[in-house]
Amino acid sequence: MRRAVCPGSFDPITNGHLDIISRASRLYDEVYVAVMINQAKKGLFEIEERIDLIRRVTAEYGNVRVEAFHGLLVDFCKQRDIPAIVKGLRAVSDFDYELQMAQMNNGLSGVETLFIPTNPTYSFLSSSLVKEVATWGGDVSHLVPAEVLDELTERLRKD
Repeated sequence: MRRAVCPGSFDPITNGHLDIISRASRLYDEVYVAVMINQAKKGLFEIEERIDLIRRVTAEYGNVRVEAFHGLLVDFCKQRDIPAIVKGLRAVSDFDYELQMAQMNNGLSGVETLFIPTNPTYSFLSSSLVKEVATWGGDVSHLVPAEVLDELTERLRKD
């Protein structure tokens, strides 16, 4: 069974994330979406909310599993016998950082990192930008799945 992991904070998941996950799901038998737990950062959505949203928007793929993780991604990979990390690259600036991470992960455990160039439609997209634009009332309906838009709108209405 060919397995890969797509890691991130996904706060919230965007159409850019979904594009990379869907492409990975066509290349691998099983794709784990690893939702990073960072105790030092307060996210807009709690970890369980993120996991639920990701499960809902990836349900159609059939081979995507969603789990939280804390610590080293290579440990997550070792525990699940995952030999590959799939990352989307938006720009050269992403590559500089991601190459260092890929080399460190490979050096620590032999896990390979595969880079998928982001669809140009989403080359500017990040969860942070989505939250900022939505906070100020901007239209992000074309940047996130409908389920995420509903939850995002509701969350920002409360805050």
